[in-house]
Amino acid sequence: MNDSHTLGRWLVDSARRHPGKVAIDDRGVTVTYAELERRSDELARSFARAGFGIGDRVVTLSGNSADHVVLFFACAKAGLVLVPLSWRLTPSELGPLVRTAQPVLVVAEEALARLAREAMEVAAVTAPLATPGTTGVEATVPTREPEPGGTWPPARGPVDDEPVLVIFTSGSEAMPKGVVLSHANCFWNSLAMAQAMGLSEHDVVLATLPQFHVAAWNCQPLAAWWHGATVVLERSFEPSRVLRLVSDRRVTTTMTVPTQLHLLASDPGFADADLSSLRQVVVGGDSLSESLRATWAAHGVEVAHGYGLTEASPNVLYLPPSRAADHAGAVGWPYPYVEVRLVEPAGGSAGAVVDGPGTGELQVRGPGVFSGYLHDPERTTTAFSGDWLRTGDLAERDSDNCYRIVDRLKSIYISGGENVAPAEVEAALVRHPLVADAAVVAVPDEVWGQVGIAFVEPVAGVGLTEREVLDHARRHLADFKLPRRVHVLAELPRTGIGKISRTDLQDAAHPSVVRGAQP
Repeated sequence: MNDSHTLGRWLVDSARRHPGKVAIDDRGVTVTYAELERRSDELARSFARAGFGIGDRVVTLSGNSADHVVLFFACAKAGLVLVPLSWRLTPSELGPLVRTAQPVLVVAEEALARLAREAMEVAAVTAPLATPGTTGVEATVPTREPEPGGTWPPARGPVDDEPVLVIFTSGSEAMPKGVVLSHANCFWNSLAMAQAMGLSEHDVVLATLPQFHVAAWNCQPLAAWWHGATVVLERSFEPSRVLRLVSDRRVTTTMTVPTQLHLLASDPGFADADLSSLRQVVVGGDSLSESLRATWAAHGVEVAHGYGLTEASPNVLYLPPSRAADHAGAVGWPYPYVEVRLVEPAGGSAGAVVDGPGTGELQVRGPGVFSGYLHDPERTTTAFSGDWLRTGDLAERDSDNCYRIVDRLKSIYISGGENVAPAEVEAALVRHPLVADAAVVAVPDEVWGQVGIAFVEPVAGVGLTEREVLDHARRHLADFKLPRRVHVLAELPRTGIGKISRTDLQDAAHPSVVRGAQP
């Protein structure tokens, strides 16, 4: 059998075991496993009747919702590929992603319909646009007629190595890449996470990360639905509400980023919040400070640390709470079924595998590693060294074989759990007619982890202000990508061979940071 790891099977099995149990609690509106199975099955059949086939892509612009989950499982059953895009982006940012995806259908919430239409115009894509409204996602599928003189070929289900998700992620390049994840990738990733953290049907998972991120699917929710647990969906992260939900819904575990843990701990209601149901919080996306871990430990909540990347589905390394105290700042050991190694990144020994304790580029191998970037064979090739995925991250391995992330070889930085590529921000800034060149560097921030500081060089002989640059940037970039500050310099510092000296800019950027302010 070559369909033993397909995700549609999970829901069939869970609905058989727990038909009346709540699978999704969507802001108080519950969906049982039997309902989720029925609705997704009906939608999958509608896809087949509409003529959609294996590998066809469905682009979505949606907040976290039960409808979005129904659509995911319908795609999984029918062999379609869900491509959830960020509603935080502008039409000019979304357009290239829609063009790359080449969807057969675009599904957008009513409030995001205009954004979807404008993005499709930028992309010059003419796929049907559906808005579920109050009728539910099942009513979104357009009807198609068979080709003249023929019928649609008999439908078949997907197989393990066929794609089920495409998640766009920012790398060091300006253009985000579409990471293609197969059924098997998600299967092994969820199996590994469930085993590592002991996830079972008795858990109540709180999901607050936006569903255009891989973690919103593959860091707990999919594994929860596989095992028959309940997932509490939130559309936004409001610290006071999250604290109440943990108590009211008796949440047992959640996946977060450090910024969220900081905001929760800073909330006035944190000290008196009833968090007794939480057996474990998993944090990823950036490093967790020892002081923040200690704050949560004092409240009786154990925090596990993880490391991953979208191309690995994403889970790679896991530090259980029981080992956090004696491995401060580390991200742990490989998940089950995951292999890692360190490779010398530069110098005369570049490419040599590091044995024992040491430092090098972290590389990953295993069934969770993706097959490639959508329509991008060149960047797919450079992502691998043989069958090892190159993470672009410098890591250190100690005598216990525990790993710590030292630095990023890539220039990407993470602000509030969101990847930001400086090259993408710079490309937007130089679109201003008075900006001759631009550079963005990242600096630490107590709340957001990192924020960007921009330096721009104006066209010779013209005046340019920070406000003009920021106003321009807001028209082309999502809020989380906006630089915290913009410095207008007569000339950007450069090296002897004419490259922008980012070291000089990094040194100049640090005094300008206002700690904790909203980007």
